[in-house]
Amino acid sequence: MTTIGNFTRDGNNFTGALSTLTLDTAVTIKAVKKATRGAPGYRIYAGEYELGAAWSKTSKAEKPYLSVKLDDPSFKEPIFGALVEQADGSHKLVWNR
Repeated sequence: MTTIGNFTRDGNNFTGALSTLTLDTAVTIKAVKKATRGAPGYRIYAGEYELGAAWSKTSKAEKPYLSVKLDDPSFKEPIFGALVEQADGSHKLVWNR
């Protein structure tokens, strides 16, 4: 897995930066009220542009994380990843395919 973002938690939200081959931008992950059971609990924004969504999950090791789906016209297909808390309290967005 490759780290493509670094974030800090701000209450229920996260702020940080996303860096890929085509994007290098400030990003906010905002908690939202779920409309339905399977709806995402977070929306991901680069400025006013919605870049993706995230769902709260728990790992097999019983650690919480966010399952992330990002999409941008510059991407060939959506990117999936996980926002995981680090030992120092920061959060890393790791990409997997």
